[in-house]
Amino acid sequence: MADRIKLLPDVVANQIAAGEVVNRPSSVVKEMMENAIDAGATSVTVNFRDGGRDLIQVVDDGCGMSPVDARLAFDRHATSKITSVDDIYALHTFGFRGEALASIAAVAQVELRTRQAGDEVGTQTVLSGGEFVSQTPVMCPAGSQFFVRNLFYNIPARRRFLDKSTASASQIKAEFQRVALCNPQLRFELYANDAPLYSLQPASLAGRIVDVVGRHIKQNLLEVEADTSIVRVEGYVGRPSAAKRNNSEQYFFVNGRFFRSPYFQKAVFKPYEKLIPDNTQPSYFLYLTIDPERIDVNVHPQKTEVKFADAEAVWQILQAAVRETLAKTGAVPPMDFDQERTVDIPVLNRGAVYDEPRAMSNSDYNPFREEYVDPSAPDPNVDFAGFDVPYRDPSSAAAGDAPWRGMVRDSELEFIPSAASATEQSRLDVADKPAFDAVLPIGNGYAAALYGGRFVVADLRRAHERVLFDTYLLVLGNGSAVCQQLLFPERLVLSGDEYDLLEEHATDFAALGFDIDYLGGGAVEVKGTPADMPAEGIDELLYELLQAFSAPVTAQDLRRERIAAIMARTGAKSPRRTFSTEEAETLLRQLAESGNVSFTPSGKRILAEIPPEEIRAKLA
Repeated sequence: MADRIKLLPDVVANQIAAGEVVNRPSSVVKEMMENAIDAGATSVTVNFRDGGRDLIQVVDDGCGMSPVDARLAFDRHATSKITSVDDIYALHTFGFRGEALASIAAVAQVELRTRQAGDEVGTQTVLSGGEFVSQTPVMCPAGSQFFVRNLFYNIPARRRFLDKSTASASQIKAEFQRVALCNPQLRFELYANDAPLYSLQPASLAGRIVDVVGRHIKQNLLEVEADTSIVRVEGYVGRPSAAKRNNSEQYFFVNGRFFRSPYFQKAVFKPYEKLIPDNTQPSYFLYLTIDPERIDVNVHPQKTEVKFADAEAVWQILQAAVRETLAKTGAVPPMDFDQERTVDIPVLNRGAVYDEPRAMSNSDYNPFREEYVDPSAPDPNVDFAGFDVPYRDPSSAAAGDAPWRGMVRDSELEFIPSAASATEQSRLDVADKPAFDAVLPIGNGYAAALYGGRFVVADLRRAHERVLFDTYLLVLGNGSAVCQQLLFPERLVLSGDEYDLLEEHATDFAALGFDIDYLGGGAVEVKGTPADMPAEGIDELLYELLQAFSAPVTAQDLRRERIAAIMARTGAKSPRRTFSTEEAETLLRQLAESGNVSFTPSGKRILAEIPPEEIRAKLA
């Protein structure tokens, strides 16, 4: 009987391996970006066309290659990362198998231009379908430039089943984000069809997260830090209030390598129980540093699965670290008395000696004694733009005493009524709808006026918010707002879910006054915004509106009110400025016509009355 077992040709073997290592365009981007970082690059630029089917270009300023290395790099199992199997368990690089470039070259047309810093000229190496084509000298900057064209051109079946270009673009963007989040100290750029999507400068970890995910997440990041002899945990988790139903802002990294772990994800979710709805998930960006000998990254060709020798201990440390972070915000109790299935976690001590503090108590403590008065409390006599408002303690005020006391909060002056008169003072009730007379701007965004014969002080920014709310509520009900074109359109990159939601409600956004071009791949270009809307913070405004559209509501009117409130709050967010008399009169006239003069949509007071007896008492 004839022999039937044969050795496959190298090209065929590489094409088979490519199915594991390079199964889509995003895999090519991931492998080549990681190679660039292993080469010591400080700047990495990625460009792709048609979702990566036609071209993937990766340019770095790393160490470059010699002509011999440029040729050997495309041979299977050729690597500079390891020399023995023991090195796999002490890895400090992304790559180590030497399969990526060989696999990519086997299923595409590849061109490499590279030069070492000390060489006068570089080298251009060309391969097609795994076959060497040419190698010639070329002028090029130090570093490496990879051009991968016509991916899977020689495997029609594989190319036919590639995801459509928009899906591939989203996958490439996701891989780019993971590598960028791993390396905040490096510069990264991403282009889609030669149009810029990201330009990330070196930044802190928090800064890189904000640059990658969006400015909306900045206010929701809570820092996590725990250092033990098993693992060091750093990073950020999201506030419970920012949890979302479909959350793509979830990242685990170990020793600078992205990985997935449903097991560790449960450790992060555990402290959020009963803090967020059951159908929502928190954001997290957690970076683990662990002894390379205690993990195995050689589990899956994609290197996104990692085995931990101390998995249970790491689980407990993750849970404790997240719980401690949430406890600092008051979201969860700082102590956990449930000791079932816990492990003894050895803390990393660096020569420190700890003494238990002696418990002490003060039996003479009296919070009403003079020396216990909070020195940071507001001044008893707050100067309000020329009006000196006296302070009276509601607990000791006589029946005839005025109820108002001054308080500064969030850089805005408010008047807080005492409990006895809160109900009658909170709203200015008048028989008819009078106009504001004798309007006088008094600086810092406030104006004094007579309203129905009463002397009042108005917060003009809040009055503007109330007027805008009524305007946008009318727009959402029966028409479209005026759009003002931006001098420089703003390009934004959204998550897949956010992009789909924005497209779904494109008509509503147009009615609000937005002029938006949908570019695909999660990218949009905002060319126009509602009239009088500040140009800065457009990304935050769109994010808030998308959250409002995605939130379940029982009635359409409730959703309209929520959206109108967001638009009004953003539109009134101008910095404190001086209003002219004409501007103040116009704004208060619009406020009076609306009939809602007392409160903003969020319930903040617009007007404060200063009764005549207060003025008489001050002048006595």
